[in-house]
Amino acid sequence: MPERQLWAPWRLEYVVSDKEAECIFCSAAHGHEQQAKWIVDRGERCFTILNTFPYAPGHVMVAPSRHVGELEELDGDEMAELLVLARRGVTALRRAMSAHGFNVGLNLGEVAGAGIADHLHLHVVPRWQGDNNFMPVLGDTRVMNQALEAAKAALVDGLSAVA
Repeated sequence: MPERQLWAPWRLEYVVSDKEAECIFCSAAHGHEQQAKWIVDRGERCFTILNTFPYAPGHVMVAPSRHVGELEELDGDEMAELLVLARRGVTALRRAMSAHGFNVGLNLGEVAGAGIADHLHLHVVPRWQGDNNFMPVLGDTRVMNQALEAAKAALVDGLSAVA
C-alpha cells in the first residue's frame, strides 16, 4: 500500500513560534495573562491548565507551581495535590464532556517525549469511543471538534460541580 500523507498545519504554529524565555508553567503560575487565562483549577501548590496544543478537546495538564523537572523533586504535599487535581479534572471532564475514558500520565525527560522537560506536568487526556486515539502523536495529525474557549467553558462548568 503506498504511503499517504496527512497534513497538519496546526503543528507549524508551534514549530515556528518564538519559544518563550520563561517556562510556560511558571509564567501561568505567576499570573502572566497569555498562559494564566488557560488555568481551569488551582490548589495551594499545583494548578490545572488547558493544553493549547491538545491531543483531544479538554486535554489538560496538572503542574506544580514550583519549577520542578523530576518526580523525585516533588515534596509529599505537591505529589498529593497533583493527583487530587488530576482526579478533579477527570471528574469534571467526565461530567462536562461525557468522556468515556482517559489517558493520564507523565513524560519525564526529553527522551521520554516531554515537550517541556524542565517543568514536570501530568497529562489528562479525555477519550471517547471511536475517537482518533493518538493520531497526533503517531501521525502528526489531529482532529479537533471543539475550540479551546469552548473546552475551557465546559471544564470550568464541570469543575464547579466537583467537591
